[in-house]
Amino acid sequence: MIEIRNLTVSVDNRTILNDVELHVSRGETVALFGPNGSGKTSLLYAIIGIPKYTVESGTILFNGQDITKLSIDERARLGIGMAFQRPPAVRGVKLNHILELCLAQRGVTDSADINNCIHELQLSDLRNRDVNLGFSGGEVKRSELVQLLAQNPDFMMFDEPDSGVDLVSIQAVGRIINQLLEKEIMARRRTKAALIISHAGHILDHVNADRAYVMLHGTMYCAGNPGDILDDIREKGYEGCITCKK
Repeated sequence: MIEIRNLTVSVDNRTILNDVELHVSRGETVALFGPNGSGKTSLLYAIIGIPKYTVESGTILFNGQDITKLSIDERARLGIGMAFQRPPAVRGVKLNHILELCLAQRGVTDSADINNCIHELQLSDLRNRDVNLGFSGGEVKRSELVQLLAQNPDFMMFDEPDSGVDLVSIQAVGRIINQLLEKEIMARRRTKAALIISHAGHILDHVNADRAYVMLHGTMYCAGNPGDILDDIREKGYEGCITCKK
């Protein structure tokens, strides 16, 4: 579904991603590990099309189509969505309003899934408040999830959905992500795919990943079994990944 080929990206004339290669197949959930500042979020921003992230070389393919030069809204309409780690507050736009707009874009006037999600994520009291304005860190994460559910994209990116979320809430977050990714049906019948950034790997206790990458210094160092990679990181740290590759 997503294929990144030899992607080099800069911000303000400074290279932050260098010759990155990555792919996510339909029905697949892929984890992305790496220390702070390694380029993980920058990769997601490049995929979604944040303008300041300039593609110097390489391509981003979505379902075989080159989207490298498309705008954010064009990529969203194709079926790409993202739950940001630190999304902005949107004054004057109620959470309920943005959910209604997303549903209307899909031709849906009412959604039991959205109502159930709002209840499960304890967002009922926030429906008529400005999006993310005055929300706690955990509330912001849960708000991002319900917005993503309303959009119903085919390819989803989650930027550290487990950071700033308490142990009780992370279980609900995991259940909603599993719902978004159609984990309740057989893998070969799933139509959704995801790329999940996780610093500590806690979300993977609740959402099974099929494969994982490690990103260091703006490039990919390795890919493999998520559990094995996470165990190695916990035992040896990210420096162990560098030593292993050497």
